[in-house]
Amino acid sequence: MKRAGIPQILWSLPVLLFLGFLSACSSSDPESADTVPLMASGVAQSPPKAEKRPHTVLAPGGTRADEYYWLRDDMRQDASVLAYLKAENDYTDAAMALLAGTKDTLYKEMVGRLQQDDATVPYRYKDYWYYSRYEEGKEYRIHARRKGSMDEPEEIVLDLNAMAEGHSYYSVDDFKVSPDQKWLAFVEDSVGRRQYQLRIKNLETGVITDTGVAGISYSIAWAADSATIVYVQNDPVTLLGKQVKSHRIGTPVASDPLLYQEPDDRFFMDVALTRSERHLCIYLESTLSDEQRCADARQPDDFRLIAQRRPDFKYKADHLAGRWVVRTNWNAPNFKLMDFADGLWNQRAQWSDLVPHDPAVLISGFALFDNLIALDERFNGLTRIRLRANTGLETIVAADEAAYEMVLDTNAQPDTDWVRYRYTSLTTPNTIYEVHASSHERRLLKESPVLGGFDKAHYVTERLWAPARDGTPIPVSLVYRKGFVKNGTAALLQYGYGAYGISMEPWFGSDTISLLDRGMVFAMAHVRGGQEMGRQWYEDGKLLQKKNTFTDFIDVTHHLVSQGYAAPDRVAAMGGSAGGLLMGAIANMAPSRYRVIVSQVPFVDIVTTMLDESIPLTTNEFDEWGNPQDPLYYDYMLGYSPYDQLRATAYPAMYIGTGLWDSQVQYWEPAKYVARLRDRHTDNHLVLLRTQMEAGHGGSSGRFQRYQDAAEYYAFMLNQLGVANHRTP
Repeated sequence: MKRAGIPQILWSLPVLLFLGFLSACSSSDPESADTVPLMASGVAQSPPKAEKRPHTVLAPGGTRADEYYWLRDDMRQDASVLAYLKAENDYTDAAMALLAGTKDTLYKEMVGRLQQDDATVPYRYKDYWYYSRYEEGKEYRIHARRKGSMDEPEEIVLDLNAMAEGHSYYSVDDFKVSPDQKWLAFVEDSVGRRQYQLRIKNLETGVITDTGVAGISYSIAWAADSATIVYVQNDPVTLLGKQVKSHRIGTPVASDPLLYQEPDDRFFMDVALTRSERHLCIYLESTLSDEQRCADARQPDDFRLIAQRRPDFKYKADHLAGRWVVRTNWNAPNFKLMDFADGLWNQRAQWSDLVPHDPAVLISGFALFDNLIALDERFNGLTRIRLRANTGLETIVAADEAAYEMVLDTNAQPDTDWVRYRYTSLTTPNTIYEVHASSHERRLLKESPVLGGFDKAHYVTERLWAPARDGTPIPVSLVYRKGFVKNGTAALLQYGYGAYGISMEPWFGSDTISLLDRGMVFAMAHVRGGQEMGRQWYEDGKLLQKKNTFTDFIDVTHHLVSQGYAAPDRVAAMGGSAGGLLMGAIANMAPSRYRVIVSQVPFVDIVTTMLDESIPLTTNEFDEWGNPQDPLYYDYMLGYSPYDQLRATAYPAMYIGTGLWDSQVQYWEPAKYVARLRDRHTDNHLVLLRTQMEAGHGGSSGRFQRYQDAAEYYAFMLNQLGVANHRTP
């Protein structure tokens, strides 16, 4: 997994905690104390001051002093480190006590929009219908199923509320039903470190068994015998997936056979069944190359290559109806689809073009059906779905708005001509449709309910292009409440990410409404480093082109202010994880353009981290950032590293969040950053560090606790922007 926080699970919520977007503002209210921006001098207690301890970081490109290096504690047990984090939390508590009214109001609004007893759209897998639901007042999902039809009695698959009892953090990040539908394998994390335990549930008796398998990744798959589970064992130090093993129900862990071991630390590893369920595959992925090995699911012990890994060769293959279909960048920068017949192991020369490369269209993914292929694509910066019948006839699924997200949803069975997809926009709640491949009939299955008087007709979304300093047009998605006037007085929240080729989509967030109703504009800057405009968009925002990500974001801010969307002194910025790197970079490069920055689990100490291969993720990411052991990359990375570039100047107010058990961005990066920022900044703007002591990269695990967290940093942001604690009804 990457420093996306967006884990890849990330995209299931609609996105992780730090991507839970926002937007809002209006003129300040002189009668409300919450609209007077808090300064550090206005908080009753003094901010913590971390001790400086001499430490030198060595590198071929030079040495650097790191006076706060001592805040790193891999075991999370050092008393002085924990005391410092507690002092920062106490200081944040004291500051936020002055904004308790705003925080409480925001939280009630956010929770008030939830349909607390909501449920997902059921999907069919073999002879059962599966879905999940919430019960009113409860923090976690209940996963359930019904046999044959939704009129049959409900069977509880997993009640996460019962399982979370006694845990301050609890997460089940993957579960798989066995092919015979009698067993459930699932992985659980009660710390937030994303190091999982494998458990098995007998769906007939309800008995849950701890297998003893621990320290594994989220990725698991059943063999065809419904008695064997294949999993990925992580390295206990680097936390990288290193081995693929199999566990047979009822046998000791010590006897689990090793199926594969990966020698190259640049590769991530997953396991899964193909669409046909005839093959069980090991997927190996790095930034620049992939490799896939598959075995007969009836006896997954002889894994054979789909194609050997090569530099700059990426691919992923799926199998159905006697053929393999491959998405690949082989002579196709924006990817194409190829196919080949069963039995052609590691014979790339025998692959045939199926859906040709289009330099204007990025193929993001695909799903196989008996009679068609459904493709996730990106064209002109927006997502779309293409349906390609086996006859070759193609259809593009129509969209309804100027800026939106449209992606394939759960399509568990291949024996249908109805393709299910998800649609959302900055004004349209998450909506599930299905479309018929030949008649093109579209059926609405569900639009997620939004309570509290929400009416999407009250909001307007726009798509515009902002010129970057090198002349490149940067796409921007905006939303605001109807009646907004571009007169240069409003407050603006601008969000960005720009890394790993992960594209930011203009999706709906019900928490954003609290901000829009206070008059604020929300803008999503689709900066280089993602893949919004195709694969080259990513290439132009990584390695020695990484600074494009940061200058794109700053240039979007300049354009929006110049066009009257915001007052120059009322701009907020937000990002998380690799997007937190973006926040740290813009704070150094253009501090006067932002009044406040909200940065969640930020990757701000990039050079020191990338020099240390014992830190999780480091070796996987040399192709993303560069290896600072090379002086060329060392100098370039040092030139934008947020921690290293902090200097004696005025900075925006900042709210920085982290999790003590974060495995993607270690807690000490934001802790060190705040300590040095406090020492060097010359202003009296408020800087807050909130460490979730029982959470990791994704923040709190409970449904309602997430809104408590969001209400806090939204309240901080609104206060700094001078936004009144009342909204348009």
